[in-house]
Amino acid sequence: MNRAPFPFPSPPHRKPPSGVPAAPADWRHLRCGWPIPAEKYSDQPYVVRTDDGAWLCVLTTGPGEEGTIGQHVVTRRSRDQGRTWEDLVAVEPSEGPEASYAVPLKLPSGRIYLFYNYNTDNLREVRADDPPYDGGRCARVDSLGAFVFKFSDDHGRTWSAERYPISVREAEIDRQNPYGGSVRFFWNVGRAFLHGGDAFVPLHKVGGFGLGFFTRTEGWLLRSPNLLTERDPSRVRWDTWPKGERGLRTPPGGGPISEEQSICCLSDDTFYAVWRSIDGFPVCARSRDQGRTWTEPAYQAYADGRRMKHPRAANFVWRCANGNYLYWFHNHGGRDYEDRNPAWVCGGVERETPAGRTLVWSQPEILLYDDDPFIRMSYPDLIEEAGRYFVTETQKVLPRLHEIDPTLLQGLWGQFDQVPVARLGLILEWRPAPAGPAPALPPLPVLLESDDHLPDYGTKDLRAGMTIELWLESSGAVPAGAELVSNRTADGRGFTLCARADGGVELSLGDGRVESRWVSDPGLLLSSGPRHLVATVDGGPKIITFVTDGSLNDGGTGRQFGWGRYNAQLRGLDGEPSLRLAAGHPVRITLARVYARALRTSEAVGNYRAGLSG
Repeated sequence: MNRAPFPFPSPPHRKPPSGVPAAPADWRHLRCGWPIPAEKYSDQPYVVRTDDGAWLCVLTTGPGEEGTIGQHVVTRRSRDQGRTWEDLVAVEPSEGPEASYAVPLKLPSGRIYLFYNYNTDNLREVRADDPPYDGGRCARVDSLGAFVFKFSDDHGRTWSAERYPISVREAEIDRQNPYGGSVRFFWNVGRAFLHGGDAFVPLHKVGGFGLGFFTRTEGWLLRSPNLLTERDPSRVRWDTWPKGERGLRTPPGGGPISEEQSICCLSDDTFYAVWRSIDGFPVCARSRDQGRTWTEPAYQAYADGRRMKHPRAANFVWRCANGNYLYWFHNHGGRDYEDRNPAWVCGGVERETPAGRTLVWSQPEILLYDDDPFIRMSYPDLIEEAGRYFVTETQKVLPRLHEIDPTLLQGLWGQFDQVPVARLGLILEWRPAPAGPAPALPPLPVLLESDDHLPDYGTKDLRAGMTIELWLESSGAVPAGAELVSNRTADGRGFTLCARADGGVELSLGDGRVESRWVSDPGLLLSSGPRHLVATVDGGPKIITFVTDGSLNDGGTGRQFGWGRYNAQLRGLDGEPSLRLAAGHPVRITLARVYARALRTSEAVGNYRAGLSG
């Protein structure tokens, strides 16, 4: 789908004082979002719409770092879709025991529940099951105690004075912890939901603390058959599912970490769950009986069958009002907590199988990013309002709300349909002609320039990009280093796509001052027949991607990342005024396109589906 300008309004905090650079002209950048003020540490900004028309945001916050004394649950209300927020309301005081990781649930009656961890016994440390871990003790006590709830009957302005504990069934993982289950370890980040007259709240049980903090985890689902009808909260009943002693774990042979389950309901009443592991892949399972039993867990895959990649970070699935789905993840095969920037999103649609409905997933797009690659954004929530889409996120300090360009989501869902070739920003389209001249290449966008509105003439980042698309055929081994296309000058200005010995391609970029390069996944040039390649330079997050034959490269089994960052000081890619194309080696280019912007993944997929005749 062609990208059109997104009419994102400029909130007051984006207007800089004189002589200060403006916020990025890219709605995907974190600084383009609206802040949700809290205290120093701020986590899990989850939002529900109240019956009086407000947005109610619940946060876990505190005056110190994550997991330290003073951590508590608060809420804020907004009457203008997150542009401004009313005064903070403390659901639990910061002077009390730790209260953490609240998730909201609004009932049709208007009553709102918050479910969260509460360090009921005010323990100050617990045993760690890995002796090298801080002397065998863990001083962080925000993931234990009782799972409790409070409620509000005035749209989140005030909360019940009493908190109510939920009776959670003991399981094997509890009895095997260092206390034999007398102290329970757990937390929750998954969205609570209603289905068939019942209420459901995910829960993540913990087997112990050690290296990596949690050393063993698994997922459970709490179900209340009478939360919707029982006005007396002390009489609310709860079941703990799945049945038996084992919760949702990783596939056979997977690691011990199986946590932060996110669950949605499909149109045939199937529950679909996805969660994180330390295996380098997200895990998913389905339940046909509302959580009592589940299919054997499997690593989540794209519609083309390739496993998705994801580190130890939150990955959430949401069902949208139009019946389609969105999936937030980080699109690389890490096994720890790092590299949560950028955040990626896939579109999901339902498909019928012999065992009932399931979800199939599109190729991903970058949803949000920050210029600092070490920034870690996570724990999002999705809000829909009058056909508009918003997402929250936090970097543990400043939660923000972002409005999503709807064309990005439409493109994700549209990947399963035939669409026209993208024409917006197309500056060159070339098909071979006998003895024809090299095609002229119009000027490419400037990426960086000096800002003459600043007193020091500092950098103005235009966040522009470019895309090279090729249809090609290989009739034999292609020599490593052979050029496919290039506008490179002798002094290093411009770009070159060249062959690699493994059958992949390498994109090199230069402006005469800095150089960058990134390589595709291997194999593209090793097979005969028409192949499709799209190489994109995205000047927002400064990322290079390759889409080959309609699939976004993800690094395969050989590397953690399929996408790579280029030098943020690169000023532009103009080189020779004509495009040199493959000649004298076994690659024949049958179609070349150059765009003066970064194509979205969905557009690259659409161009592939349109074929050579598109």
